[in-house]
Amino acid sequence: MKYKIPLFKLHYGKSEERAVLKVLRSKWISMGPITEDFETAFAGRLHAKHVLAVSSCTDALHLAMLVLGIGEGDEVIVPALTFVATVNAIRYVRATPVFADIKSSVDLTVDPDDVANKITPKTKAILVVHYGGYAADMDTIMALADKHGISVVEDAAHAPDADYKGKKLGAIGDIGCFSFFANKNITCAKGGAFVTNSDEYAQRARLLRSHGMTTLSYDRATGHAVDYDVLDLGYNYRIDDIRAAILLAQLERLSTDIDKRSTLVKEYHRLLTGIDEIILPFEKYPYRSSHYVMPVVLNAVKVNVSRDEIRRRLQLHGIQTSVHYPPVNRFDIYKEYHSPLPRTESVAQSEVTLPLYYSLETSEIEAVVESLKISMRE
Repeated sequence: MKYKIPLFKLHYGKSEERAVLKVLRSKWISMGPITEDFETAFAGRLHAKHVLAVSSCTDALHLAMLVLGIGEGDEVIVPALTFVATVNAIRYVRATPVFADIKSSVDLTVDPDDVANKITPKTKAILVVHYGGYAADMDTIMALADKHGISVVEDAAHAPDADYKGKKLGAIGDIGCFSFFANKNITCAKGGAFVTNSDEYAQRARLLRSHGMTTLSYDRATGHAVDYDVLDLGYNYRIDDIRAAILLAQLERLSTDIDKRSTLVKEYHRLLTGIDEIILPFEKYPYRSSHYVMPVVLNAVKVNVSRDEIRRRLQLHGIQTSVHYPPVNRFDIYKEYHSPLPRTESVAQSEVTLPLYYSLETSEIEAVVESLKISMRE
């Protein structure tokens, strides 16, 4: 159905069209100089040493597992309140996901205390998720990792240009992974980035990104190389210059996009504060968020209808909503790794994601909030 107020609208304009046209006219459309330009620009934005553009965040996460040497018999601690790809990357290398709970209904990031309780001699890494573009407690997590000699991977799919105590999310741990999927703050339809300050990790990821080959097609096409060797069993995780050009155009407007989203989230919070049926995650968040999604949590004590019924009623009002996320440990494929996660389970049954995008109007937010009130009480 067509919604009056959808969950998301693409923030594209003439600059993206011009960027794509320029690449098409260059006659080189696969991975090449524009990809390198984007990698340099994004690295500068993050104050990171290395950025490798890849074809998805899932690919970046898989590369992270590979370059860290994680494999069968190893454990990786990860929140269950995330998209399934976060955990799939752990299983791609036959490692074991160990699920950790979130902090609370007002902070949906992983709980460092639960992480600490689940570290064992088999733990090789902590895979944190910056839920919705809000930072996990990286100081405590990095201290835990340092104490136990384990690695930290940041799933920063939601968090381009988000801050934490003067640092950019995705550039704090050993490796950061970003998504440029169609509904993200910065998007080229499908893409991702692998970020690290380690020369060693970057070199190996660069090799694995392109079939384990020592040179790229563009190097050979421009005469910088005449042949290649294959040093490892690599993957086809490359992006192309068409998508990289779109990302460069999107990067130029990222700050504007985030600033507008911040204003919209403040308006949501102003209208929702004081409603007994609603709990507002991250309402008092002290850092710069990318505001990827607008989550609310229904107060089970005050709401007498199910989350799914409220979403159905909002749909009848012409408002699209979503859920972020069904907990991964409840999926059939991950039931063998299930452990009690009471806070995750509670939030997963009561979270509703409301519409949030650059062109959303204040009047539309008012309509969403009014419809939500009616849906909870009718």
